[in-house]
Amino acid sequence: MTSQSTNSPNNSQRTTASFSTEDFAKALIKHDYDFKRGQTVRGIIHTHERDGAYVDVGGKSLAFVPLDEAALVPIRDISSILPLDAEIDFLIIREQNEEGQVTLSRRQLELRLAWERLLEIQANNVTVQVRVTGFNKGGVTVDVESLRGFIPRSHLTHRDEMESLVGNTITATFLEVNPKESKLILSQRQASHSAALSQLQTGQLVFGKVTGVRPFGVFVDLEGVTGLLHIKQVSQKFIENLPGIFETGQELKAVIIEIDDVKKRISLSTRILESYPGEMLEKREEVMATAEARLAKAQQKLFGTAPLEPRESAPAPTPEAEVTPEPAVAPEITPEVAPEVVAEEPVVAAEKLEEAIPAAPEVVSEPVTNITTAAVSPALESTVPAMETTPVEV
Repeated sequence: MTSQSTNSPNNSQRTTASFSTEDFAKALIKHDYDFKRGQTVRGIIHTHERDGAYVDVGGKSLAFVPLDEAALVPIRDISSILPLDAEIDFLIIREQNEEGQVTLSRRQLELRLAWERLLEIQANNVTVQVRVTGFNKGGVTVDVESLRGFIPRSHLTHRDEMESLVGNTITATFLEVNPKESKLILSQRQASHSAALSQLQTGQLVFGKVTGVRPFGVFVDLEGVTGLLHIKQVSQKFIENLPGIFETGQELKAVIIEIDDVKKRISLSTRILESYPGEMLEKREEVMATAEARLAKAQQKLFGTAPLEPRESAPAPTPEAEVTPEPAVAPEITPEVAPEVVAEEPVVAAEKLEEAIPAAPEVVSEPVTNITTAAVSPALESTVPAMETTPVEV
């Protein structure tokens, strides 16, 4: 027992003597301070220098942040961005040198976080406010989260006024967000389209202008979107030639019968406004002038519901075409087209109207101007059958 107690201190002394200061330093580096490039670390601002700042990140030496890596945007005074004793996250951009010092960057960390935010915004299809910083013949450059983005000319709502946009803030959505290639493409036109589409609903009376007439239908400008009035939805009477009925620039009122939120397409109908087959062909101006009352009466006749007040934005009828509150605002629907049904049997009425109104095709959306709407009951939506698809190329 005595012999073992006597030898114990000697063993301890020999162990301590064999572990040198150099060995201790190497152990610290290997165990605690294995900083790697691309790693995020938190440090406390220790000292300011002319060309950067020193940061205590818990290593054997202070880390260094160069002036041009202190922020996402160029700065002159590093103390305004990295105040003393502030605790801030950094990205390691250079591993330890022979003195154990690592090089840090706040700029590259902010850059990484900015791209992550933009990817999330794009995934959620959210619009953003961007500032136009310049232009060329292909489009305009914009500032987004301190990153440089580009809006092609074809995706501007006013493509011939690019120079006037410089310095202004506009709303846009993302077409492409590519951090690896530092590629950021946006669209003002698509943002305008989405905003306009969100204001529309099925069964709503809209006002626009004809922008194109094709054998299969008529394209109508609404605000930020384009609706298609298919040839089968113009009148309850068969039509052979649309170009002989409509022309570009003509004003038109129609009812939205379907909105495809995914494909951003709108289908329109004017046959719903007719009191008898062919009225749109014979008395189009009269149908247009009394469109609000006709739609309200059709709803009341089919479902026994009181008509809703039109929105304030609905266009006022011309003096010679004003509609009086008399019961005979619109002619009665003939039995051959839509037989009158008592309010106790709304389902039967809806089925008969569905037989009278053929399906409408999908509609190709385009940017447009001028919209005036009048709201009606969503119940009208149930009277419109599924639409048939007609390939359209705009």
